[in-house]
Amino acid sequence: MIIYGGSEGTVLATKVAKFLDAKLRKIEITKFPDGEKYIRYHDEVENEDVVVIHPMGLKPDELFIEYLLICSALKDGKAKSITTFVPYFAYARQDNRFNPGEPGSFHLVSKIIDDLGIDIIYTIDLHLQRVNDLSELIKKTPTKNLSAVPDIAKWIKDSAGLKNPLVIGPDEESEQWAKVAAETMGVDYEIMFKTRYSATEVSITTKEGKPLPVDGRDVVIIDDIISSGGTIIEAVKLIQEAGAGKIVVGCTHPVLRGKTPFDSALANIYDSGVSIVVGTDTVPSQVSYVSAVSYTHLRAHETDSYLVCRLLLE
Repeated sequence: MIIYGGSEGTVLATKVAKFLDAKLRKIEITKFPDGEKYIRYHDEVENEDVVVIHPMGLKPDELFIEYLLICSALKDGKAKSITTFVPYFAYARQDNRFNPGEPGSFHLVSKIIDDLGIDIIYTIDLHLQRVNDLSELIKKTPTKNLSAVPDIAKWIKDSAGLKNPLVIGPDEESEQWAKVAAETMGVDYEIMFKTRYSATEVSITTKEGKPLPVDGRDVVIIDDIISSGGTIIEAVKLIQEAGAGKIVVGCTHPVLRGKTPFDSALANIYDSGVSIVVGTDTVPSQVSYVSAVSYTHLRAHETDSYLVCRLLLE
């Protein structure tokens, strides 16, 4: 097995290769003078099983094109099989035409990837809302969506020092993750409701406007992605008004980009009253305390996000 990491996947690729004692190889990735990507691998891949680990966070346009070029080159090289791990899948958030004149970005990106002819695609906590499963869009290529939420919840349970905690999803779409986190921690969960006005402006309400049952309790807010932090900050306001104690926030993809280049999403979240923010390394950040590949936890328990290595072993 040969393992490659894209521009943002080299660390994860190295971890996986070491665990599996597989061949880790590098791809030459540079740019032409006009800014176009140049891709080249220097290995013999014919009749080899090849794995590409390629997150698409923070630079989605550039990394999406890079992914297509890498997969196309490996296909042309007659690799026996091509397995790709895309921990952060670009454009999944744009899964509908919300306003006239907008493209169906998620549908378009998925169609292009489906035409590559690779063998299987793995994602982690794909942002699924109006699309129930990636297989609805990528129809010719097998896909599997793994989850890091059980591992995030375990980290919080073991490390955050919480008392009588309640898990809260900041909007209706986060219920799928809040439920899993609550089950992992052995606690209850509640869901809030969000109205979005723009990419960074939202309002949060509770069910029927009633206060959350958090008086004197610690709270864990769980979501798949934190981008600007606007949703989290609005949720924190209501949670604090209801008398909560410590507030911890967990997410799989800590994008953490402020509304402006000089704005810090993470600083704003902490300033709102949050004690701890924890994410994974699908998007490397200051709060990536949980890895999508972990030697220790892989041996200790078998939750989905650590199946990366096990699936490759099979």
